[in-house]
Amino acid sequence: MTRVFVGLGSNLSEPQRQLRSALAAMAEIPGTGLLRRSSFYRSAPVGPGEQPDYVNAAAELETALPPLEFLDRLQSIENAQGRERSVRWGARTLDLDILLFGRQRISEPRLQVPHPRMAERNFVLQPLAELEPGLTLPSGESIAALLQECPENRLEKI
Repeated sequence: MTRVFVGLGSNLSEPQRQLRSALAAMAEIPGTGLLRRSSFYRSAPVGPGEQPDYVNAAAELETALPPLEFLDRLQSIENAQGRERSVRWGARTLDLDILLFGRQRISEPRLQVPHPRMAERNFVLQPLAELEPGLTLPSGESIAALLQECPENRLEKI
């Protein structure tokens, strides 16, 4: 089993409900168990145009699936919850990002792990730090140190 951290985000169609549904669906992925989830956080949108605030969280799971198969399962959950991929960084019902997949570094056209923009996003780092304050990236960088250097972005625990 591999320990995996997933970032969750939503700013459409009752975002907190979207995250709760996604967490339940991730717990049902074959060969996978949901270990813990962070609190929910409200954050300012990153992306084009006027958008509602996001609700974000992180989840810790264990999975026997290989990375790309796990990604496929996450994208199926996004699609089932109405995710449309029309505008990059646009408003969305659900976004599920693999942040860390064990200690692996993955560079595939469909998957980059650790998530390439993690260090710039307090709405990713804060939920991870809540789950595991001593967590480090495969490079050895600590989540806590990255969080101290990260822009604020109006993050609020809800």
